[in-house]
Amino acid sequence: MTERQAADGQRAKDRPWLMRTYAGHSTAEASNELYRRNLAKGQTGLSVAFDLPTQTGYDPDHILARGEVGRVGVPVSHLGDMRRLFQDIPLEQMNTSMTINATAMWLLALYQVVAEEQGADITKLQGTTQNDIVKEYLSRGTHVFPPVPSLRLTTDMITYTVNHIPKWNPINICSYHLQEAGATPVQEIAYAMSTAIAVLDAVFASGQIAEDRKGEVVARISFFVNAGVRFIEEMCKMRAFGRIWDKITRERYGIEDPKQRRFRYGVQVNSLGLTEAQPENNVQRIVLEMLAVTLSKDARARAVQLPAWNEALGLPRPWDQQWSLRIQQVLAHESDLLEYEDIFEGSHVIEAKVTELVEESLAEIDRIEAMGGAMAAVESGYLKSQLVSSHAERRGRIEGGTDKIVGVNVFQSTEPNPLTADLDAAIMTVDPAVEARVISALGTWRDTRYQPPFNHPRPCKALERLKEAAKGTDNLMEATLECARAGVTTGEWAGALREVFGEFRAPTGVSSAPVAVTAEEGTALALVRRKVELTAKELGAGNLRFLVGKPGLDGHSNGAEQIAVRARDAGFEVVYQGIRLTPEQIVDAAVAEDVHAVGLSILSGSHAQLVPDVLEKMRTAGAGDIPVIAGGIIPNADAEQLRAAGVAAVFTPKDFDITGIIGRIVDEIRKANKLDPLEVPA
Repeated sequence: MTERQAADGQRAKDRPWLMRTYAGHSTAEASNELYRRNLAKGQTGLSVAFDLPTQTGYDPDHILARGEVGRVGVPVSHLGDMRRLFQDIPLEQMNTSMTINATAMWLLALYQVVAEEQGADITKLQGTTQNDIVKEYLSRGTHVFPPVPSLRLTTDMITYTVNHIPKWNPINICSYHLQEAGATPVQEIAYAMSTAIAVLDAVFASGQIAEDRKGEVVARISFFVNAGVRFIEEMCKMRAFGRIWDKITRERYGIEDPKQRRFRYGVQVNSLGLTEAQPENNVQRIVLEMLAVTLSKDARARAVQLPAWNEALGLPRPWDQQWSLRIQQVLAHESDLLEYEDIFEGSHVIEAKVTELVEESLAEIDRIEAMGGAMAAVESGYLKSQLVSSHAERRGRIEGGTDKIVGVNVFQSTEPNPLTADLDAAIMTVDPAVEARVISALGTWRDTRYQPPFNHPRPCKALERLKEAAKGTDNLMEATLECARAGVTTGEWAGALREVFGEFRAPTGVSSAPVAVTAEEGTALALVRRKVELTAKELGAGNLRFLVGKPGLDGHSNGAEQIAVRARDAGFEVVYQGIRLTPEQIVDAAVAEDVHAVGLSILSGSHAQLVPDVLEKMRTAGAGDIPVIAGGIIPNADAEQLRAAGVAAVFTPKDFDITGIIGRIVDEIRKANKLDPLEVPA
């Protein structure tokens, strides 16, 4: 401390963490404008959200992309889109996080080529590609290829970046979505660490890294972590993460340099806990969650991005994202947080909790290792079933009132909320015409990519080289870069690899999930079970049959899984085939299984197109009398339109009582079959 600082009562401050907002929508041009505005407001890094077709390797004109283009992120179909996305943003000076997994290699290749075109020295590029495929199988659902080739893509990216883009974080082991899927702190730590072990084992077994460079690989492994509202436990979780990572990298991989063993993580705080009811309460939830990853200097995040207060309602507007950025800036620049050493050092309470988390997490890591590691535990369904079970238990605690959520199951009375007085203006909506414009622009790209000013070589040779490399053992990054330079599209790149690797449908975890809510006499579930039995008997059916469908590319399956599990426990025969289905496939299954109701779960915003499509195809198939129920993040105006189109009921995040929802579904089945209402369940 200088004399001047001492005289002024000031302390030297640590440098703040990277401040980001997770952003991208509609088109590359619109997202570029948003990024430049955010940077001008003091944001210190970029965090790019890609739309679902880009994440799952489809071009915007693919049948599965219908209704999804530009919804939850920006569509990037080729090099031209990536150029426009970062126009007037010098990539050599930027720190860019890209939330992309199955197609991470492709997006990094496009990013590198754009940087080269800007004249950047690629060895100076800084940023992160998420690229954690394991959690895609477990919780987020944007996987494409089976586990073995997916791990190869990750391995090839890591070895390429260590050798050519040394400041880049080629993987972001992502426990964020595990917590969203219901993981306890122990599961979040254990599953993330098991994934990291699987990745590092594969990298070192590939023969692409010299023994004396292993520390460089470990130093580039980063993590993306969730922080919930139980901020003491969450802060202890971060300290436990650091201790376990230090132990694994030292003992398993022999890394001697403490700097290379440091647990490096970025964070987005919890979206699972954001509520549609009294959404203004989400602001203090976000602040508490941010404190979990910033208060402790020894376990402080290197980068933070905060959700917006209204994300349980729909897409946040630029103003909402600005509010979240300002929350970070006030803490970093107005408070004295960054002037002190770790304020929890020596706390016996904190130490006891950290020790407990470390011991329990290491025991779970050992269990997974005994199964053959993370990949084997994915393929067997163990990890998925554990998450579905944990989530079901959490939902049961909320419904039973054990876990209290302000505004949802306690303190529900409220004054009118001026923030949501005009609810449809309180969120951003993506113009439905965007999809047609993006598809048209893609057609133009395909027709003109060989012409001036770009003069890309014909893509067929690059794609053939990619397939040959995939069949062999060559690092796939060089062939992918050649595809990027040749003007190949996202769908063409992924399609070529699909030909070689095939696709993968992950286990749903529903059938093996234990009962989470009791059905003793007099309980809500027992009453619903009785309604199910009586209705099945009146209809002359052995069981009521309920199809739970996930149309489109939305891979957020947590809600659908919980509905499926509770319907099963209520006595339904449940048909649930997992994610990524076309409306045609859902209707075919509904007819083939002769179901009594269809439930559609969509959180990506594509409900306005996909749900009416299912309704129309149900009528065409002669099944128009089967009630269709919709659930997801559905604004009021959209819900009214869906009901007008023929949807029997619409449920949104405010409807937290899953047993009550199942009871409502039985009511709709009775109504559709002209049965008298069961006013008082027997």
